[in-house]
Amino acid sequence: MTDVPQQSLNYGRSIPQVGLGVFNTPADETKTIVTAALNAGYRYIDTATIYGNEEGVGAAVRECPDWVFVTTKLWNSDQGYDETLAAFDASMKRLGLEELDLYLIHWPMPRLARFAESWKALIRLREEKRVRSIGVSNFRVQDLDRIIDETGVVPAVNQIMLHPAFQQREMRAYHQRHGIVTTSWSPLGRGETLDNPVIVRIAHKHGRTPAQVIIRWHVQSGLNVIPKTANPARLGENLSVFDFALDEDDMRAIDALDRPDGRIGPDPATMEMGAR
Repeated sequence: MTDVPQQSLNYGRSIPQVGLGVFNTPADETKTIVTAALNAGYRYIDTATIYGNEEGVGAAVRECPDWVFVTTKLWNSDQGYDETLAAFDASMKRLGLEELDLYLIHWPMPRLARFAESWKALIRLREEKRVRSIGVSNFRVQDLDRIIDETGVVPAVNQIMLHPAFQQREMRAYHQRHGIVTTSWSPLGRGETLDNPVIVRIAHKHGRTPAQVIIRWHVQSGLNVIPKTANPARLGENLSVFDFALDEDDMRAIDALDRPDGRIGPDPATMEMGAR
């Protein structure tokens, strides 16, 4: 089993640095895929209410003899204090777990203007020891400032789109100042960066796949990373990134791929209710 490093979270918790994301994993295939991931050495699974596969994640995790770090997320239509508490109950029923490792607000939805109330509900859930750690996803600096200023509670994690062509340096600097772990979603750039000549050259140099090089770049950059795959062979490959290292030239070359137009997902400032 691969020995995955742990990253420290606030309030004395920790999280494996590499996990499996199950966005777009069909509900009827989720248990099989997550079980294969657990057999390959994963101990960190990231799901969300909107993914529609919490049941499959829970079924696989409950059968694993070891501790597994599980994340799920509050969907946009469930924001608000009481609504958040009810949505958490529903997620836990689907997962079939007694306690959750990490609960996130999926999107800030600034035009809805309810994320601060949702954050207060997450604080209550943590105080009641129903969830070990709480955080957010896709929050901007101004969104983080608001919830921290209103409650004094800093999120453990902010999960944001981050890949070599969109490196989110301003957000990462903010997170570092506040002790927030940065989790990269869509860390492979939805496959668009796998064919980049720089990535391909570095992969050839190390005898690795382009995906392994990109995941290793995330790891060496101090990021938490949740690549998605339903391919059993790639499950193992994506976790096998701790027996080699990129050198300074490799890191500089990948750092140079950052682009201002690199976002390939929704913008948190304009995210609409029904988007995923």
